[in-house]
Amino acid sequence: FQLQACGGGLVQPGGSLRLSCAASGFNFGNYAIGWFRQAPGKGREGVSCINSGGGRKFYSASVKGRFTVSRDNAKDTVYLQMNSLKPEDTATYYCARFFGSNPIVGTWATPSQYGSFGQGTQVTVSS
Repeated sequence: FQLQACGGGLVQPGGSLRLSCAASGFNFGNYAIGWFRQAPGKGREGVSCINSGGGRKFYSASVKGRFTVSRDNAKDTVYLQMNSLKPEDTATYYCARFFGSNPIVGTWATPSQYGSFGQGTQVTVSS
C-alpha cells in the first residue's frame, strides 16, 4: 500500500497551509490515519490522527486549536488544515496508516503503531 503527502511549502508566521494525504493499495475506510512531523535533528513527532470513520480525532498539545484533521473516504484522502503557523511548525510532514481503525488514547502518537510512512512534504514557516 502507499500513502503520499503533499501540499507543503513556504509560509509566513500566522499563515495557513492544507496538507493532503492520498492513499492507494488498501481499503482506506478501514484504517485510522496519522500525521507526523520531523524537524532536522529531532525525532518523529505525532501531530494528529483521525479514526477510520472520521468521528474521532486526536491532536498533540502543540497543535491543538490550530490544526484540523479530516478525511474523505470516497476519495481515499486525509487532510491536515494548518492555521496560525509558527516557525516551530517547520518540519517534514508525513502521513501513515495506523494498525487498526480506532486508536486508543496513548497509542495514536506512537510511530511503531503505524505502517510505512512514505514520502513526506516539507513545511517551512519563516518570514
